[in-house]
Amino acid sequence: MPSKTPPPKPRFRLLVPLVYLAALVLMLEDWFWDLGAALVARIAAWPPLRALERRIAALPPWAALTAFVLPALLLFPVKVLALLAIAHGHAVLGLVVILLAKLGGAAAVARLYSLTKTSLLSIPWFARWHDAFLRTKDRWIALLRASRPYHDVRAALTTVRRHLRALLRRLLPREGAWRGSRVLRRFAALRRARRRI
Repeated sequence: MPSKTPPPKPRFRLLVPLVYLAALVLMLEDWFWDLGAALVARIAAWPPLRALERRIAALPPWAALTAFVLPALLLFPVKVLALLAIAHGHAVLGLVVILLAKLGGAAAVARLYSLTKTSLLSIPWFARWHDAFLRTKDRWIALLRASRPYHDVRAALTTVRRHLRALLRRLLPREGAWRGSRVLRRFAALRRARRRI
């Protein structure tokens, strides 16, 4: 008779939600990082920024570390003010500011990381913590992706996307023009007619 696997210890059961939460935060951080890096890469084509990036890439290790940490330090007061706004009843404003700060910070840090990575990895303690962080992050994300709740959420998001596409197909005619454009044109014509009177 095959032996049954022992049930997880109570202490481990209490840690499982925290591991999922941490993995979810890391996945969101990865998403913000990738989106921010793509945005900044487009902006970096501007010639003055290209010159600045060349200077940043040539920084020595400790100056590169300072440049890498600077966006997080500068955005910290902004995030605190956003939390204060939420605490004083301005939840939407606070959340928008936090999301914009997160996206902007991730964009700046992602670009600075790509520019200063060689210098940063020449600092022994940074290289050690960098590798340990990446290994831990990959392990937690793999744990999250293998979990049942992750697959359930992915399936729900796929269903929502499918329904939204179907709804958009019904709203948009086959030619690709928006049906509401007729209403907007009529509204604009009425406004022009009123101005003439």
